[in-house]
Amino acid sequence: MRKRLSVAGVALLTVLAAVFAFGQPAHAAAGFTVANGKLYDANGNEFVMRGVNHAHTWYPQQTSSFANIKALGANTVRVVLASGDRWAKNDTADVANVVSLCKANKLICVLEVHDTTGYGEQSGAITLDRAVDYWLSISSALAGQEKYVIVNIGNEPYGNQGYGTWATDSANAIKRLRTAGLAHTIMVDAPNWGQDWSFTMRDNAASVFAADPQKNTVFSIHMYGVFDTAAEISDYLGRFRTAKLPIVVGEFGFDHSDGNPDEDAILSYTQANGIGYLGWSWSGNGGGVEYLDMTTNFNPAALTTWGQRIFNGANGIKATSKEASVYGGIVTPTPSTTVTPTLPPPTTTPPPTTPPATGGCTATYTIIGQWQGGFQGEVKVTAGSAAINGWTAKWTLGSGQSISQAWNATLTSSGSNVTATNVSYNGKLGAGASTSFGFLGSSTGTPAVPAVTCTAS
Repeated sequence: MRKRLSVAGVALLTVLAAVFAFGQPAHAAAGFTVANGKLYDANGNEFVMRGVNHAHTWYPQQTSSFANIKALGANTVRVVLASGDRWAKNDTADVANVVSLCKANKLICVLEVHDTTGYGEQSGAITLDRAVDYWLSISSALAGQEKYVIVNIGNEPYGNQGYGTWATDSANAIKRLRTAGLAHTIMVDAPNWGQDWSFTMRDNAASVFAADPQKNTVFSIHMYGVFDTAAEISDYLGRFRTAKLPIVVGEFGFDHSDGNPDEDAILSYTQANGIGYLGWSWSGNGGGVEYLDMTTNFNPAALTTWGQRIFNGANGIKATSKEASVYGGIVTPTPSTTVTPTLPPPTTTPPPTTPPATGGCTATYTIIGQWQGGFQGEVKVTAGSAAINGWTAKWTLGSGQSISQAWNATLTSSGSNVTATNVSYNGKLGAGASTSFGFLGSSTGTPAVPAVTCTAS
């Protein structure tokens, strides 16, 4: 561990550094703004994101990806960065180079810190406040780039535990960045691994937006298995439209372990309603989520089924993307042929990891809430004294109980016997680390709390 200055000293130096880097807010360069739920570029033209995510922090050598993403029609790229807490830090020079690559290829840069992913549930994840520390530490790379850069404070900043503080923590992070002089449009991700099944972001977005002194915040929902019907997609996005709060689909895929997201509905609804979208992800997925690659080995000439769908399909990037007017013009959308995807199996975002040694595990079952005829349950899986590669939890439902929906695990049942196995992103747990999955069920009476067995793999 590094030696530290006093808290007061760190705070003072951080604020002074940010002020010198950003300049006073009143003198900041004009950039993106938000009005009536829409995003506008520095020329005052409405801007609708049409792009993809690129895992720069894990593949920093793949700098040609920016030009390749642009060549396929995108107007935006969401760039994965790391604060140095979970993955090697992308320093000021590297971030400045990323911004220059975006500008050289006439792309809008959405920069995000990935180390916050699943905080409260994912071992090693950091707080939004810690993410702000990172943004202040590389502030000189952001200064003067308000026309080209949107700052996404932290990726999927909560898992399915402890997300009740999302609104307060997001508001405080925004205010701290503004106090330090950052004048960029800010993007905030939803909790619950980005999918907001608890509607925490949906129901608190107005207060978070109001907390921004510049009223220049955009909300980002990640649509995977939770959003497997057109009705769920239109209801969620429609509520933001009605409230005149800006919303983008910051991540989505065409399949997922906890359900099959309706990518056609996502693409058609966002296009019909002027809502931005950014698919996950260009290339380089590992740990069982390789099917979410849009290209094979970063080769733009080798589009996968998912890549063909999002770039060349109906309501896809090539047919709907318009270049930001700050680059001197607007690209006329080019119609293209719809490609019907063949859906392979399941899930979300973490990078490749080295499988740890196998150990044991335990599981605990909790009733989160109950109502007439139904309940919400949660099972917490904890690794023992050694790391594990995967887990399986089993229990027996009480009389009159059944399960209708689950997330963060794959559930199967035979009669009253339930088996839950990890999905690709939460199977590997360090010694003593925990993860949780949840479910909705029906019950003819008070739901019983069964004993749960856990087996590691």
